[in-house]
Amino acid sequence: MERKPLIVTGVAVAAVAVGGGALTYAMSGTESTTGLDKFTTVTVDGHKALSGTIVAGRTSSKYSPLPWIGGDTSVMTCPDLKAVAGAKVTCTAKDGDGKDLSIPVTVLKADATSVTWAFERV
Repeated sequence: MERKPLIVTGVAVAAVAVGGGALTYAMSGTESTTGLDKFTTVTVDGHKALSGTIVAGRTSSKYSPLPWIGGDTSVMTCPDLKAVAGAKVTCTAKDGDGKDLSIPVTVLKADATSVTWAFERV
C-alpha cells in the first residue's frame, strides 16, 4: 500500500479546513471602523454621529456573511450612532423566519475623523 496518496489527501483536507477557518474568522468580525466625512456624518445632541443608514448597511452585510455564521436578516434599521466611546444603540431587523431581532451596537472608540464600533450577533 502506497502512503503518498494518503499523505497528499491529508494535507489537502487540512489546507481546506485551515482556509475555511481563516475565511470564517475574517468574515465573522463584528467590529468596524468608519470614517466620519460629509457622506457618513450627522449630528446627534451636538455630537458628530455615524448615520444610521451606514450602521444598518454595514451591520446587515457583516451579520450573516456565510451561512454558518449567522442567520439571514432583512429590513435592518439603526438609529444614528453618536461618535462617543461607550455610546449604544439598538438596530432592529427580521430574521429568516420573520421574527424580530434587536441587535446591540456599541462605540468602542471615536475621534474627530472616525468611529470604531461593534455589534453583537444575537
